[in-house]
Amino acid sequence: MRLLVLLGTHGVIFVVGFALGIYFLPILTEPTAPDQGMLSEKAGTALYQAEFRRDLKGSDFFHWGEGRISVSPREIVHEGALAPGPDYKLYLTNAFVEDEESFLKVKAEARRVGDVKTFKGFLINVAEDIDVNAYTTVVVWCEAFGEFITAAKYR
Repeated sequence: MRLLVLLGTHGVIFVVGFALGIYFLPILTEPTAPDQGMLSEKAGTALYQAEFRRDLKGSDFFHWGEGRISVSPREIVHEGALAPGPDYKLYLTNAFVEDEESFLKVKAEARRVGDVKTFKGFLINVAEDIDVNAYTTVVVWCEAFGEFITAAKYR
């Protein structure tokens, strides 16, 4: 019986430690976020602007975004904050989505723009073969866990 208790308690501690490691590793390895002044300057030349909000259907304590997103033909700028996490990707979609289920329905037609590596604002270059005018919505998605983080309809 004592062996079972020891295995159980150590197993729980291992699982909690592993979960905390997954949560804190992206925070510890996060590169320096772009300068706020530079983000504001880049955002000033954007064609479109929208807001990430915490109150979306798919957002929760661990998966959220807030702040302004600015979309131009060659750059997407975020001035705000994202819940930290691993393997975030930025997508463009033709339909507004606000949870995992709705994003998975359109993911095959969505266009991946790039990796989101900072959580206090980001600047992502848009490839020349992507036409931001052909899409309406910016989505941040956690690829590793299939989790919706946030979205904003810019057009």
